[in-house]
Amino acid sequence: MVPDGYLHGLGQRLQAGHLVGLPASDNPLGLDEPTVLTVGPLLRELILAYTHTPHDDSPERGLLRAVLLDQLRASPQQPLHLPTPTAPQLIAVCEILRTNPADGRTLAVLGREVGAGDRTLSRLFKADLGMTFPQWRTQLRLYHALVLLAENTPVTAVAHLCGWSSASAFIDVFRRTFGHTPGTHQPRKRTG
Repeated sequence: MVPDGYLHGLGQRLQAGHLVGLPASDNPLGLDEPTVLTVGPLLRELILAYTHTPHDDSPERGLLRAVLLDQLRASPQQPLHLPTPTAPQLIAVCEILRTNPADGRTLAVLGREVGAGDRTLSRLFKADLGMTFPQWRTQLRLYHALVLLAENTPVTAVAHLCGWSSASAFIDVFRRTFGHTPGTHQPRKRTG
């Protein structure tokens, strides 16, 4: 899972990880789960400035925070939605795959493990989650990939840990979903 308050730019990346912690009362996007946001140039600079002096209680810092919150409200969310199931059979199947996103078993095989037929599960995926099983599994794998990439896991390793047959297949799906390659998403390593 991505920690609460996780913010990582998918547009212009921050040079290093910068965490902006906000009290629960300051939820500019009304989010109740981790979300990936695009960080444009202005928001990037605001985050850098705000995290540069974390213990500053000056009025200027308060104004900086207000502008930062305004920019967060204006930041587009990335196209990644991973709904949580409510049907007991789906909860069981989804938990198996959350534990191991690389699990490549078919819905029929997973269904036998949880005591449900693949047609029943297919209907439940559409009714409960609003997407097909393959769509949900791809979203899960991309979600997991974002976490691994943020931890600087190599792209080839991410591809295999998330269940893609090759790095090129992973890169293709990632590029079609986010508009850029996974390598450009990873934080840069600091040297020296």
